[in-house]
Parts: sequence; structure tokens; C-alpha cells
Amino acid sequence: MVLVTINTLKAQNPIIQTAYTADPAPLVYNNRLYLYTTQDEEESTWFNMNNWRAYSTNDMVNWTDHGAILSYTDFEWAKGDAWAAQCVEKNGKFYLYVPVISKLNNRGAIGVAVGDSPLGPFHDPLGKPLVQSEWGDIDPTVFIDDDGQAHMYWGNPQLKYVKLNEDMISYTGNIVEVPMTAAAFGKREGDPKRPTGYEEGPWLYKRNSLYYLFWPGGPLPEYIAYSTSKKAEGPWTYGGVIMPAEGTAFTNHPGVIDFKGKSYFFYHNGALRGGGGFTRSVAMQELKFNPDGSVQAMKMNSGGVQALTTLNPYELTQAETISWSEYVKSYQNNQVGVFIKALKNGAYTSLKNVDFGENGATTFFARLGTTHHSDVNMEVRLNAVDGLLLATIPVPMTGGDDRWTTVDTPLSNKVTGVHDLYFVFKGKAPSNILFFDCWKFGK
Repeated sequence: MVLVTINTLKAQNPIIQTAYTADPAPLVYNNRLYLYTTQDEEESTWFNMNNWRAYSTNDMVNWTDHGAILSYTDFEWAKGDAWAAQCVEKNGKFYLYVPVISKLNNRGAIGVAVGDSPLGPFHDPLGKPLVQSEWGDIDPTVFIDDDGQAHMYWGNPQLKYVKLNEDMISYTGNIVEVPMTAAAFGKREGDPKRPTGYEEGPWLYKRNSLYYLFWPGGPLPEYIAYSTSKKAEGPWTYGGVIMPAEGTAFTNHPGVIDFKGKSYFFYHNGALRGGGGFTRSVAMQELKFNPDGSVQAMKMNSGGVQALTTLNPYELTQAETISWSEYVKSYQNNQVGVFIKALKNGAYTSLKNVDFGENGATTFFARLGTTHHSDVNMEVRLNAVDGLLLATIPVPMTGGDDRWTTVDTPLSNKVTGVHDLYFVFKGKAPSNILFFDCWKFGK
């Protein structure tokens, strides 16, 4: 089970606590930020990864879990390993570039899946790899420039590059092997066969006409560094380390995006309980630049970022929209899609910056259930797990997470203004106290 170690109500990193996630890839579309991740299977002792997941936010502090949106099994020619991917949008289509192992020759390859929305459904239009070289075909990053030209980099330990065609699912010309020089990617100590620091996981980004290539460097454990160029295809100039190797995850993976006037830097670490090199978690913090365009160095933190806007409690909100949680896990099924389960007594989820307005809320609605006979309750509280109690809801026994019911209850106190909101789950059962799908307040 996924459980947190950071015992503070102010923590926001890692941003997902209900599953192990890695290899973050952000995308902005229609004033919302979507985040694509890989999923580390629990208790893994290798990179056992079967699915790509998606999350989204409009405030950078409350994240909605959209579940697994694609699996390596959706590619008939693939046999496994759903590793680091990236999704980009062009002309209303969404292209998800993924590394997998090919059945045809048992080697890595880059595939592409296409969808009509950022959440899919996605399908494989090619029925074969988009690119496959002799070795090292993992971790694609794709950037669409202002002129519409799409550029793709990937590779470990050799960085590779192609220009994609207008259709985004083909390319013209040969695969380019980028010159691996110390001037471009720094110097690696102690390994004459690999003279540069570059390891894997590139991320291509543009700011003020300057192109940035962020990448994890080695030897293990990985730090994150960057290089710059005046052209998307290079040549590249080494810029330095911006995040040193830290924590129990010996890999890392950058993702950089601009959203609502700020720049954000995504990465992964091993900060959840049970976390480590094969059970990782995505984190995020603000990225800042110096006046000359160089990137300010940073360390991993648990504090996260400031909310960009408030959350409206009078709209139906998914229970899997969470800022912070403990002892809660994410699931999905055909009845309600994604939902959460409280794993033990005292588990909770919370949301930041919930705006109840001047007139205030007086009622609460939820869809939920339990498999236990009695003494299962959900508490609705303000500002803390032991904060002002708005409602105690006896949870109806429905018999399973494929069976749901709704409840409406009056609040004990009318609530106005902006608050953090907590759902606290209570029950005598040793595990799986209740399951929870969605909620909203009424005026």
C-alpha cells in the first residue's frame, strides 16, 4: 500500500500520495495543466511498470487523478515496460510518445498513441514503432516550436534526435546521434567509455528564444542538469547542475512547463513510505531563472508551491481530487471510473483554498459506500484533521466498490470564506474502511 512519511499538514510534495508515480511529463491545454506519469508497481524490485497515468490541476495544489489512461498492452507489438513518456497537442490531436519493449526483436522502441482529448482514449495509428535504433531507445521528449516543427530527443546513454513530420507520427531522414562532448553535457568522472554527464530522460523546453535541454546525469545516483542552444537541434552548451542527487530514488526525470505566468519544475524521488529506486513519487516546485537566462539551482523540498486560484465547493468534485492525503489509495472500475479507498482508521484527504463565498454552505452531498456493517463514518472538517467539524456522515453499507449510494446531510455550522477542507475516515475495520467517489456542498 502507498503510505506517506511526511507528517506535516503543510506538505505538498510528493504531489501524488495515492499511487507510486515517476517520470513526470506536464502539458498545458485549455487553461489546465495535465501531468502524465509512469506507475511503479507496489513492492517492486525492478522498473516494473505497466501503465501510464494522468493527473490534472488548475491551481497547482489540488490534483485530480484520472487513472491509468494507456498500457503497453494497447500496442500489439509491445511486450512490456511502460517507461517515461510525453504527450503533446497539435491541431486538436494529442500525441503520446512512449518507450516500450518490442515483441519483434526484444529491443526498446518508441511508439506513439493518438487521442482526441488529453485523457484519450488513445490508439496506436502505426501498429509498429515510430523509431527504433540499435540500442537505448527510451525516454522521448517532443517539443513543437513556434513554426509548427516538432523536434524529438530520446536515448540512454547516447542522446538521439529527429525532426517529426507534419503528421506527428513519422519522420524524414536518419536518426541523428548528438555529439556527446563535455562542452555540451559536462564531464563524467571515472568512466572513460562515457565521457559526458548525460544519462537519460531529456526534456526540451524553450524560453525567450533560448532552447533548454534538461537531463538526468550520472553516474548513479542521478542529478539533473541542463544545456542550452540557440536552435532546437543544437549544438548544445552545458549549463550546470540544477538539482543534486538526493534521497532514496537513484534515478530522476525532469519535466518543465510554463503555466499562468510561472515556470514549474517536475521531478521524482522516493519520499513516500515504501519508496525508493523502484517505488518513486512525483514532486514539483517553481523554476526560476537568472537575468542572463541561466537556471537557478534548487534542492528537493516538501513544501510545494502557492495556489494559483481557489476551488469551488459547489461544483461536483471527484474524491480523487486531493492536495494531501494519508493512508488512502486510488482505484478505478467501470462503475464510477477513478475513486479512492481509505485503508485504515484515521485516513484522510485534504484540499487547499476552498472558497465557500460570503453566503456560505449549509449542506453536503457525497457518493460513497462501505463493505462493513457498522461504525464507519466520514467526518467533514475545516483546516485540519481535528479542525472544526462540519458533519459526521454514517457511511451506508453497499456491499462492494461496484455498488454505490449517495448521501445528503445538513452541516452543523454554516461555513463561509476560504478554508482548507479535510475528509477524515473513521472505522473499526482493520483495512479498507470505505470507498469514496465524489462530493459537493450546497447553499
